Amino acid sequence: MTWEKSCGALVVRREGEKFFVLMIRHKAGGHRSFPKGHVEEGESEYATALREVMEETASRIAIISDFRATVSYSPTPGVMKEVVYFLAFTTDANIKAREGEIAEVEWIPLEIAEESLTHENDKTVFRSAMERMKNMSVAIK
Repeated sequence: MTWEKSCGALVVRREGEKFFVLMIRHKAGGHRSFPKGHVEEGESEYATALREVMEETASRIAIISDFRATVSYSPTPGVMKEVVYFLAFTTDANIKAREGEIAEVEWIPLEIAEESLTHENDKTVFRSAMERMKNMSVAIK
């Protein structure tokens, strides 16, 4: 069994009274998810999340919460993958998909974000992150 580890973030942006979450749509399969990618040797989980979000979406983010959620799944036979997600924020609405594996990057309104996600693992992480965000004054004010 091969083990892989990736890190990423649920990136939230506020515009007036509305909140949006950043999602990527993959070319392979067309599923929607959050930006994430493989941890490089010697790299911290936070550093991986910051780098991967920037590489995949061109968004600069800040991780200002202690939220951390982990999901595990088998993307292919003989491979187990662990993904660590953080809750992050940005004020930058400008995003751009990385050439190659990503078809599109989108700001999805928070109220339809959960139903926009493809995988149940992502929906569970999203619900947990939103629960945590409710208790954060920075996100609400």
